[in-house]
Amino acid sequence: MTKVNRAIVVSEALGLLDEVGLDAVSTRRLARRLGVEQPSLYWHFRTKKDLLAAMAEAAMAPHAAAPLPAPDDEWRAWFLDNMRSFRRTLLMRRDGARLHAGSTPANDLDRIRRKMDFLAASGVPERDAQMAMLAAGRFTVGSVLEEQADAGSGGDAGPPADLPADLPVIDHESAFEAGLALILDGLVNRTAMRDAALPVAGHRTTTRTGRVR
Repeated sequence: MTKVNRAIVVSEALGLLDEVGLDAVSTRRLARRLGVEQPSLYWHFRTKKDLLAAMAEAAMAPHAAAPLPAPDDEWRAWFLDNMRSFRRTLLMRRDGARLHAGSTPANDLDRIRRKMDFLAASGVPERDAQMAMLAAGRFTVGSVLEEQADAGSGGDAGPPADLPADLPVIDHESAFEAGLALILDGLVNRTAMRDAALPVAGHRTTTRTGRVR
């Protein structure tokens, strides 16, 4: 019987994913691929859900290994590059977006906090930074989900018949970049509005009662 460990199981499971797609991944197929009996997999993963979670975490390794932002990085450029890295990583695996959707990056929480700290230190309101990162992340997953579904169907069928014939066809990457830019523009505008509302340093205003605030 082949000697396997947790890392080998996950690696082979991702290889199986690339070959057959997420719907066809099963512990029975994986055991056959590894040359072991199916029950032996439960030494490493109690359920298929546990296996999929480990696969999702391993699939994110390229993005998780990307450098964290440096204090002198320009935050707008970093925001775009971070989401582009996320998209590239999702596209590395067949059904990568479906595998990732709903997963909880338990081992990535420290990196997420450091990214949030960087944005806050760059002047972005904390709540807006959180919501923008969440929105951009979900937008990225959705974009890749559509792209991979299109690729799975052949991707050459053209637009639906009930749409105007002269409707411009936008490729997936261009659509992603346009949507990402709109999210960033919204965050930039909200940051500017917050900055404009802040009192000027050293300037004091008074109420009608003469109290400084």
